[in-house]
Order: sequence, then C-alpha cells, then structure tokens
Amino acid sequence: MANKHDNEDLKQEEAKFATRLIHFGAEIDKATGASSVPLYQASTFHHFSLDNPPEYDYTRSGNPTRQALEDYIAKLEGGARGFAFSSGMAAISSAFMLLSSGDHIICTEDVYGGTYRLLTTILNRMSIETTFVDMTDLDQMKAALKPNTKAVFIETPSNPTLKITDIRAVADWAKEHELLTMLDNTFMTPYHQRPIEYGIDIVLHSATKFLGGHSDLLAGLAVTANESLGRRMKQIQNGLGNVLGVQDSWLLIRGMKTLQARMDVSEKGARRLAQWLSVHSGIDSVYYPGLANHPGREIHEKQSLGYGAVVSFDVGSGERAKQLMAKVKIPLVAVSLGAVESILSYPAMMSHAAMPRDVRLQRGITDGLVRYSVGLEDVEDIIQDLEQALQSVSSK
Repeated sequence: MANKHDNEDLKQEEAKFATRLIHFGAEIDKATGASSVPLYQASTFHHFSLDNPPEYDYTRSGNPTRQALEDYIAKLEGGARGFAFSSGMAAISSAFMLLSSGDHIICTEDVYGGTYRLLTTILNRMSIETTFVDMTDLDQMKAALKPNTKAVFIETPSNPTLKITDIRAVADWAKEHELLTMLDNTFMTPYHQRPIEYGIDIVLHSATKFLGGHSDLLAGLAVTANESLGRRMKQIQNGLGNVLGVQDSWLLIRGMKTLQARMDVSEKGARRLAQWLSVHSGIDSVYYPGLANHPGREIHEKQSLGYGAVVSFDVGSGERAKQLMAKVKIPLVAVSLGAVESILSYPAMMSHAAMPRDVRLQRGITDGLVRYSVGLEDVEDIIQDLEQALQSVSSK
C-alpha cells in the first residue's frame, strides 16, 4: 500500500507521522513551557494599542487554543490552512457556502445521511442542485457534468457501504473543468489518507470520530489546499460563527495525539473481524476495503496507507439486524463511530434515517445492513460476542 508518510524527517515535513502527531508546533507553550496547549477561555482580547491591533480580538474570529488545533490539522493533511467547526456537518455546510445560487454539485451517491439531508432539504431551497452518482464509475460522474457544475463532493470509503473512489482520477478531471473538489476523510483520517496530495482542494472531517476518538466531543475540521481558498473559508467561518469552542479544541488536540496508536489497534481488529464475518453462514455480505474480494481494494491501496476500522455487513433483514443489536454486549448500539469503544450502528434508522427508503435501497443501504466501528477491545472478545448474538437471532 501507499507508504507516503515514511519519507518525512523530524522537522515537520521530515518527521514520520507518529512523531508529527506529538510534535506539531504547539506541543510546548512558549510562554511557560507547559506540556499542553493552554486553554484561552476568553471571548475577547484587550487592545493595548488601537493603531497596532492584536492578533486576536474576539474568539469567534480567532482564539489561540483553536488556532493551535487548526494549524495542527493543516500540518497533518499537508494543506495551507485549517479550520475548526462546531461539528462535522458545520464544516461540510461551511465548505458548501463557497457555492452560489444556481450552482450544481456532483456527489458520491451513498454519502453520509447528514450530507444527503443538507443537499436535498436545505441547499436545494437555495437553488443549489445536486446529482448523486456512483463514483466508482468515472463515466457516470463525467456524464453528470452540467454547464453550471461547480463542485465535486467525494466520500471514500463511502458511508456505510465502503465504496472506493479514485481520488486522483476525480481530482484531475475536476481540474480540467475548473471544478472545486471536496473530500470527506473521516473514515481514513490523515494517518491513512491525505487527499490534498492527490489534488483535492478541501478535506473535511467529522473530528467527533477517529480524530477525537473518545466519544466525548463534537467537532468538525476543514483543510484547504491553498491560501486563496483558505481566505475564503476564513471569511465564511467568521461570518457564520459556527466555530469550535475552546474546551473542545483542547480535548481534540489531546485526542489527536494518540491517533496512530488507536487506529493501528482498531484496524488490526477490523481486519480480523471482516475475515471472520466473510466466512460466517449467518452473514449475507461484508464490506471492508481490506478484504481480497472488495471491488475497490486495488485503488484504495494506491491512495491509502491502511484499510480503516469500520466494517459493514448485511445480516439479511431488518428484523435480524434489530435482534442482533439487542443481543450484543460489547459495542455501544449508537450513532457515531471511531471511538475507543466499539460502536454498532443501524444506518437505516440512524446515520441514513433522512434518506428515503427507496433511495437508500438503490444505494445498497439495505434494511439488514449494520455498521461496526471496531474499538480497542480484544477482537476475539468482539467476535465471541457477535457469535453469541448471531446464534440467538431468527433464521433467515
């Protein structure tokens, strides 16, 4: 698989990823030597001179704690500017505010339900239209181009069916047509996948998930590939005011320091779980990029360092899915993913509840599909727990 993180030395660009997670530029407070970014719990800042205004004047516009986080994610993604928002959807919504009435978006068809809801119930009222396509088929994407197309929104691996989009191919085509490209990198994180290196303009995260990693904060991040886009995003962030609070900025910085260690353990468990599920008689299908029969595996390995910690599988019916979720003992049965504890979700009634059933089924998000985000528990315990739960559900 891609090994792009291994050529980087200790001075930021040169250090390996695990080192950059700890030594990101603000790990030592320059004023006191503190080993943690200070929490600047202030809404406003004194002007010592009106003729020489301070760098920070009002926390909506900028805060030193949030700035440390924003610089941190920009460095990890290899972008020009980073931005921290109050949620993943706040980050995605802000990115779409770069568009104008009358514009058209081409979007991954099995996109996260919150993004689908934003595009189909809010942005459509502002005369911003969307065409959803299967981005594993580049011809479908190209056929969706209209005179008013202005942006392409990618999710790879997609949520929850884990389809893989060829990032470089889409970015190259979009540049030919002067289209803005945005990519939701929540599942892979910058540890596994750095889309800016493949030509993407804006990378987005629900940092609530793997980056935070502990189910204790709500946050969104965005990184722009260049300063010009960064200035436009800054104007939107300041204008909308949907910034991340100081406490959550500090918590997120703390969580991100252990990203690689957590992801390595969770991914190892996910690979074992996917292999076990793939030969289980009670499972109809398994979706995981690390499986040999995954249709997007070859492309994924060219653009990602790892396969991630999310495994989706179909148990055959909605009734069986509900019974399974009532019988498991280890995972949280909950919305969200990417935490130290395993989380089992039911997309049809959770992450993709906003998607009409017929639309959901067209995208392969069936009534029997469940999504398992593997945490840090022993994977053999996870498997034993799933086995007892599957044995107790009704036959197909």
